[in-house]
Amino acid sequence: MNAVPGNMQPSSEGASGPDAAAPAKKTQIIAIYGKGGIGKSFTLANLSYMMAQQGRRVLLIGCDPKSDTTSLLFGGRSTPTIIETSSRKKAAGEAVAIGDVCFKRDGVFAMELGGPEVGRGCGGRGIIHGFETLEKLGFHDWDFDYVLLDFLGDVVCGGFGLPIARDMCQKVIVVGSNDLQSLYVANNVCSAVEYFRKLGGNVGVAGLVVNKDDGTGEAQAFAAAVGIPVLASIPAHEDIRRKSAAYEIVGRPDGPWGPLFAALAEQVANAPPLRPTPLSQEALLGLFKGESVGRDVVLTPAALEDMCGVEKRPKPSLEVVYEGV
Repeated sequence: MNAVPGNMQPSSEGASGPDAAAPAKKTQIIAIYGKGGIGKSFTLANLSYMMAQQGRRVLLIGCDPKSDTTSLLFGGRSTPTIIETSSRKKAAGEAVAIGDVCFKRDGVFAMELGGPEVGRGCGGRGIIHGFETLEKLGFHDWDFDYVLLDFLGDVVCGGFGLPIARDMCQKVIVVGSNDLQSLYVANNVCSAVEYFRKLGGNVGVAGLVVNKDDGTGEAQAFAAAVGIPVLASIPAHEDIRRKSAAYEIVGRPDGPWGPLFAALAEQVANAPPLRPTPLSQEALLGLFKGESVGRDVVLTPAALEDMCGVEKRPKPSLEVVYEGV
């Protein structure tokens, strides 16, 4: 899959005069990564809704096997996934149509790639199959201002690493919080971006969205340490928790959280892709208090006796040794 499909070409530079061709439209394809359960889907549903309300054409694609990216956008309703629809249509000898897998609400277009049932396939391979189906549906010719891809950040291998490894997007945004595990995942994504940059890739990290921010500051310290900006800090507020739990969009222009998501939309649109400097494990742990992460714990090597549960006595060898041989 090409990095910049169809209408999604960089604007022409250097053209001038009345006969100059109009610059081609450039679609921003942005991959959002984060630890499972950190709030990627919440962030993306509200972000995409706000961007649409601002007059932008937005396509939201869920690439998480849980297929929950669009549930908040559609009031808790699940949508048919590309993978399950493709399998069903193929068995019936029918072709997949746009209306089978893509749905819209208040200007936002959204779809889910889906994934295999537990134990019945590889989630990463499912993502690859899903994008192959999108190509057949004409993905390269679609006309959007923004395509937002929701990727599970816990795993950045195989299909989950497609946007970074194959330059499918222009930039990556990570969602994290003030906890070690979510920042570990964010750091891992930064490491993947840096690795492929060394191999000639062009994808960069536009910044970090801090979700459920309790004000302790570890996420902000992480962003500063790896050299990326904080695009927004979404507070750990009861009103947000309650409304999102009820599948209610909070990123409405006329709502109390509208300004926050309006500012995030502008940041997402304009933040340049940067080359991050990933942290070592020790440096990452250094962002937290020692008692919070067990930094003072000493690694004590185990012995064979520990593994067997009893004292291990050496057994005499039965090998016969012949002297002089």
